[in-house]
Amino acid sequence: METEKVKCLIVGSGPAGYTAAIYAGRANLSPVLYEGLQPGGQLTTTTDVENFPGYPEGISGQQLMDDLRKQAERFGADLRYGVATASDLSAAPYKVTIDGEKVIETDTLIIATGATAKYLGLEDEKKYAGMGVSACATCDGFFYRKKVVAVVGGGDTACEEAVYLAGLAKKVYLIVRKPFLRASKIMQERVMKHENIEVLFEHNAVGLFGENGVEGVHLVKRMGEADEERYDLAIDGFFLAIGHQPNSDIFKAYLDTDETGYIITEGDSPRTKVPGVFAAGDIADPHYRQAITAAGSGCKAALEAERYLSSKCLL
Repeated sequence: METEKVKCLIVGSGPAGYTAAIYAGRANLSPVLYEGLQPGGQLTTTTDVENFPGYPEGISGQQLMDDLRKQAERFGADLRYGVATASDLSAAPYKVTIDGEKVIETDTLIIATGATAKYLGLEDEKKYAGMGVSACATCDGFFYRKKVVAVVGGGDTACEEAVYLAGLAKKVYLIVRKPFLRASKIMQERVMKHENIEVLFEHNAVGLFGENGVEGVHLVKRMGEADEERYDLAIDGFFLAIGHQPNSDIFKAYLDTDETGYIITEGDSPRTKVPGVFAAGDIADPHYRQAITAAGSGCKAALEAERYLSSKCLL
């Protein structure tokens, strides 16, 4: 298998990966970045980004990622298409296999592979992606001011997103598959007491409809039971809040992760338990999952990589 040796390898694009590449490039680390299956990350599926500093009129997610990518290239980052398929972090230099056919040996590794939002698996979720379907209330809630939206899920994340949206939207339906909420007691109380939120227990969303975007959801109440009921509910936005899956599988054997798979880092730093290996962005962030926090952690990871290489006299 072909082997290549580099000083700094960044796996994954998006705000964390590209920002890490910008800082690593400016520090003359000659970073090599593999962009993964979705160059630019999840933000490329978002139509308008209005909360990223520096864009008072907003910007499309795709354009924002294109700008970050060009900035990384400007500072000498080597950006490549390819997917990391295996890793060996047992000893330095660390090894990452790309597309099952090439091994990159690296003195420092920045993992920015992100976390993938879980969806119900409906064809309509793809059909209306960016047209009323979202997996991030904080990102897209602003566009539904004074409108009617639905949130799918029954855990803390779903309740938090429902409460957040209730401060913007005219009405929020919380679609819960079970006859109870799994969220913490305090979050349950906030949801049940909020006048703008209506909880639909024992409901399943089985489809969406609309001409030029989401106009409603097909619902089934008490699915499979004798009193099963099917009906349509008019909504303007459909938010998924059933969790995220961190893309950390190939690194789990060497790094500490929580029960979901998020990489655990040291305190507020991007340092992992393996010296010279850093985690940035959503892969290590189960709480915020914002473009700006991901970019900030990418900056931290690159600065830490530079310090590590300097301490080992590898620069």
